[in-house]
Amino acid sequence: MTHRLFFLFWFLGTTLLIGQTNTEVYLFDLDIQNGEPTLSNPKNISNNEGYDNQPSFWDDNTLLFSSTRAGQTDILKFNINKGSTSSWISDTPSGSEYSPLRIPEKNAVSAIRLDLDGLQLLYEYDLRTGDSKPLAELKIGYHVWYNDHILVSSVLKENRLDLVVSNLKDNTHRTLEKNVGRSLHKIPGTDLISFISKENNIWQVKSIDPISGDSERIANTYNNEEDICWLNESVILTGSGKSLFMFDVESGVAWEQVMRFEQEEINNITRIAVNSSHTRLAFVADESPKVIVQKQLDAYNARDIDAFMDTYSDDIKLYNFPNDLISEGKDKMREQYESFFETTPDLHCQIKNRIVIGNKVIDEEFVTINGAQINAVAVYEVQNGKIIKVTFID
Repeated sequence: MTHRLFFLFWFLGTTLLIGQTNTEVYLFDLDIQNGEPTLSNPKNISNNEGYDNQPSFWDDNTLLFSSTRAGQTDILKFNINKGSTSSWISDTPSGSEYSPLRIPEKNAVSAIRLDLDGLQLLYEYDLRTGDSKPLAELKIGYHVWYNDHILVSSVLKENRLDLVVSNLKDNTHRTLEKNVGRSLHKIPGTDLISFISKENNIWQVKSIDPISGDSERIANTYNNEEDICWLNESVILTGSGKSLFMFDVESGVAWEQVMRFEQEEINNITRIAVNSSHTRLAFVADESPKVIVQKQLDAYNARDIDAFMDTYSDDIKLYNFPNDLISEGKDKMREQYESFFETTPDLHCQIKNRIVIGNKVIDEEFVTINGAQINAVAVYEVQNGKIIKVTFID
């Protein structure tokens, strides 16, 4: 075994609805003056290990989102005014729920259910009785209600999402656009729905009339970020990294950064939602890169291969400094480390020094492996809640 391969083995110790990361839902008070949004009173309202995502407002004072409990994802209802209390809407042992939305004119919620057998359908959940029923025989990934019986959805088709308008009264479905994103919204003050078109290399925010099928380009997305929300009929908000950006449709000028969050725990802002009176805003953020890197270190010391590999992206790349690629892909990495963990009883890594710069974590480590003790340095790069690159400095 070469020195570099040996170095690789000891040093590292030191998805649509899959590939979930550990995310949190944050809630803010929102104030808009002279077209500029200001956020205050931040709260982590999920504060839960696992996947907490896809917030939507039931009303001005109630938020719905998907939250992990007991190894599955259910719908949580969070009451902002009543002491920030929460209650579960769904409890489905055979599957998990995602993307909850209030159904117009009903005391009911719609959500995507992914069953353990792989079946994925949109269901209605009655808040009074707790009963549920499927709404459409389509593999819906994301959806928005146009009215109480017309649904606009991003439907899974081959390796893409297509925009489909469904009339649930006569059970008809029309595909209006191909290759779209997950962010679907009613545009305030209009009869239009906004969606993200991915037909071109530069993604676009577009509007569509679900009845006529007419669509128009509104703007290019900001750096191909696909999660947006509407502050009003002319202002779009999107997240990128630790920042929020705004686009004014009427002025048509470039996207403008309106705020940046310096808090370590707020990263990769996605899934933004605003209540109807524009007084509250919620978004989803990944946990700190430092927490993710620490999880892989704890799993390494425990020789827990599943927990260790769960911190890495599918296309993880490992380098020796400065740019010598030594391994690529999660499957290959798992195969190497699974054997290593099984045959190495004396294995421990201790952090001597850690520096966090943006999405990079630089660890100086003291490693013990079968009696040998080695000092080393690694640079971890984190994106979308997973480690995507590690560079070893020998």
